[in-house]
Amino acid sequence: MYSTTNTIYYWPSHHIVMSFPNDILSRMFGGYGGGKDETLLYPKEENQVQDTAEIEEVFQTNIFNVMLNRRSHRRFEDRPIEDSKLEMIFAAADTAPTAGGFQGFEIYHVKSQDVKLRLVEAANNQPYVNAPVVLVFCMNPERVKMNFPQNIIKKFSQQDSTLAAAYSQLAAHALGLSSVWIGMINEAKVMEVLKTNLVPSSILCIGYPKKMLQPKPKRNLKDLIHQI
Repeated sequence: MYSTTNTIYYWPSHHIVMSFPNDILSRMFGGYGGGKDETLLYPKEENQVQDTAEIEEVFQTNIFNVMLNRRSHRRFEDRPIEDSKLEMIFAAADTAPTAGGFQGFEIYHVKSQDVKLRLVEAANNQPYVNAPVVLVFCMNPERVKMNFPQNIIKKFSQQDSTLAAAYSQLAAHALGLSSVWIGMINEAKVMEVLKTNLVPSSILCIGYPKKMLQPKPKRNLKDLIHQI
């Protein structure tokens, strides 16, 4: 399912079995109960049981309410995030649209405290990169098997990675979590820290917010939309 090195968890998108959205719960958790099934998106050990009520409530969440109320947070509680919520965030990334459906991205789940601190340095010393959950989204253009020039393939891969991060961010908010998107990064340093040859597109930092913030005012739609 994934490989680990220095507690950096690597989630290759092509190892995740695709499923239809209305079947995502059973595909993720096998009917929510115990029992190990290697065909599941995220197979569980025999003694692990999911909180089905909370999961079902999230799947009833209005997507527009999530989008309108989401706000970036940079201060998180020192509190771990439940595995079931992490898995739903990963599943959300897996559903993101990608060029040709090839999923030209990879996700690095950083759990090592030492690696997080090194990523802080690689992200212009932004301290909130040291968050409870740190996900690094990387481009993998080799997965995009389309007959286009290489510069176009790389653009597709960057778009794939960006969309996956955006879906993950919305999922985190729907689950009662908060996040901040880190785009100011030294790509070479991040690659060195992760020990990968894949170029990062962004870092998503997730946790329980210390204080809920109100959404910031946005542009008026008449100024945003340009009719031609």
